[in-house]
Amino acid sequence: MKATRTLHELGQSIWLDNITRKLLSSGGLRRYVDELSVTGLTSNPTIFDHAIRNGSDYDDAIKRKVREGKSGETLFFELAIEDLTQAADLFRPVYDRTSGLDGWVSLEVSPLLAYDTKATIAMVKDLHAQAQRPNVMIKIPGTPQGLPAIEESIFAGVPINVTLLFSNAQYVAAADAFMRGIERRIAAGLRPEVPSVASIFISRWDVAVNGKIPAALNDKLGIAVARQAYRSYLGLMNSPRWMRAYNAGARPQRLLWASTGTKNPKASDVLYVEALAAPFTVNTMPENTLKALADHGNIGATMPTDGGNAEEVLANFARAKVDVDALAQQLQDDGAKSFDRSWNDLMGVLGSKSAVLKRAS
Repeated sequence: MKATRTLHELGQSIWLDNITRKLLSSGGLRRYVDELSVTGLTSNPTIFDHAIRNGSDYDDAIKRKVREGKSGETLFFELAIEDLTQAADLFRPVYDRTSGLDGWVSLEVSPLLAYDTKATIAMVKDLHAQAQRPNVMIKIPGTPQGLPAIEESIFAGVPINVTLLFSNAQYVAAADAFMRGIERRIAAGLRPEVPSVASIFISRWDVAVNGKIPAALNDKLGIAVARQAYRSYLGLMNSPRWMRAYNAGARPQRLLWASTGTKNPKASDVLYVEALAAPFTVNTMPENTLKALADHGNIGATMPTDGGNAEEVLANFARAKVDVDALAQQLQDDGAKSFDRSWNDLMGVLGSKSAVLKRAS
């Protein structure tokens, strides 16, 4: 049995961290669903930037939309939503079979709004309305300004993927925002089952400290942070606060592992996937990681529910002069800036390609 199937049967959802028009039209995504147990996907501006920049699959659609007067963000979101609605339709049987627990695709708001609460809330509602699919989540960064947008969007009934979370503290804050939105719905007499995932980025931790720590600590920080967050996740699921919401009909916000492709060429290419195996969680994987898992992955023990040796490992990093809390904030800030750059690059690519295609038509 492929390790992808083993992971799926263990109870972890495998989502693909990629979407392109070619992946849809070639049947590649369908094969991942049928053969590698993929049950959802995530997207971000960088993925679309690379696809539009390096290929011609979007050219006809861009030409058509330019003739209609579309440009900039409007043009991009129309292209992205076309792809994501196709993917959502492909995953619809999973969504229906799991009563809406799985089978999701995610679309990100403009990264330029990461620190603008009011504008984020407005864009979330608009994008969700445009998608017209029940299994489309909208991504909101878990920045301090994003937290009230998460709460308001959950209260409005929009499925949310909280992105750009790095630390246990950031996860707990995002989970609290989700819970506040759900509790407000219950108090208002609204149906409380609003789906959500909280996405913790893993590999960037180890990239950030590479070369600054003893060799024995290499590739251990991301996993330790994940274990700490997993313990908090299970703690929330067992709390009276959650039990009250669950009794009213709410559905848990699932924990999602993001950035799970191994960056260290000396480490296993399935390091994070094997270490983060845990039921009732999601792992969103780059294509190369997904293929590596199917080819030679080995799913063994699941993550310890008590966090295992996470605190001991984090103490070792503290002794190595790594300030985990400060680094978490830096990683979140750097992640937001990176998405900003990708977004601006994407707008530039769309603008230049639109001009070239317009002249050629």
